[in-house]
Amino acid sequence: MLFVEGDHKDYHLMDKMNAREDKYQICEVISYKCDIEEIKKKIDSYEAVVLGDMPSHERNLLLKYCYVSEIRSYSVPKISDVLLRSSDELNLFDTPLMLSRNIGLSIEQQWIKRVEDVVIALLMLVMFSPVFLVAAVAIKCTDWGPVFYKQERLTKNGKKFMIFKFRTMVVDAEKLSGPILASEGDPRILPVGKILRATRLDELPQIINILRGEMSVVGPRPERPDIAAEVEKNVPEFVYRLKVKAGLTGYAQVYGKYNTTFYDKLKLDLMYIRKYSLLLDLKLILMTPKIMFLKESTEGVSELK
Repeated sequence: MLFVEGDHKDYHLMDKMNAREDKYQICEVISYKCDIEEIKKKIDSYEAVVLGDMPSHERNLLLKYCYVSEIRSYSVPKISDVLLRSSDELNLFDTPLMLSRNIGLSIEQQWIKRVEDVVIALLMLVMFSPVFLVAAVAIKCTDWGPVFYKQERLTKNGKKFMIFKFRTMVVDAEKLSGPILASEGDPRILPVGKILRATRLDELPQIINILRGEMSVVGPRPERPDIAAEVEKNVPEFVYRLKVKAGLTGYAQVYGKYNTTFYDKLKLDLMYIRKYSLLLDLKLILMTPKIMFLKESTEGVSELK
């Protein structure tokens, strides 16, 4: 396979594809900024091509060339691609159109989702009450500090709220460093906090936020306002994910990892919003326990991506 590199570096994708030696083998990487005829000659030498996140004009030329040449192509979707995927196909007389309503969830979907949130949150509260007790005792016995940690986060339409979590770090962990993401082996994390974070059980107190209507069981990860503002400097479309309430679990949490780039998290969240259904929510809820115990899903990060 040939990898045509876009503006957003996709080395993580190359690593994942190369890990499947039985199926993929990326032998060469070339930038889309090279001469288009040179890229086409390269494509002719391979069985398939991966097109990275590049400008639409260049990608369209390469897609059409692959189509004509009967060469298999894999494309990294752009934000606009995700928005188009769920559009309704119309034929206005003899002109095909694609209609995107762009309203988030309909009124009916919002009512269904709220009922779903309340019912599931109450069931979780009963089911995980022993975990609440054990975690509270363990945290309290570690340094006698508070059991819960409150932090400002963003939810639907950019509204701010205070999220509840089990405290996994030392008291005043960001007093000197300021707001930064936790990294792998972070010395601020308590011993019991490592277990809670590795299994994502530190998120359980968010059941309270769900019952209060500030969050949903399923939705985009609730980001901090300062970190979201920093991300939006490089990815201004990041605000698009706030068409729905933030969630305890979600499409990006299940199919991504803790250190998945914010750009890719945005794409996953938009995929969820565009194809929301009650069945999809139930599927993601059932998949969540599995990813809670996967190490790669909770890997730390060292910088904003």
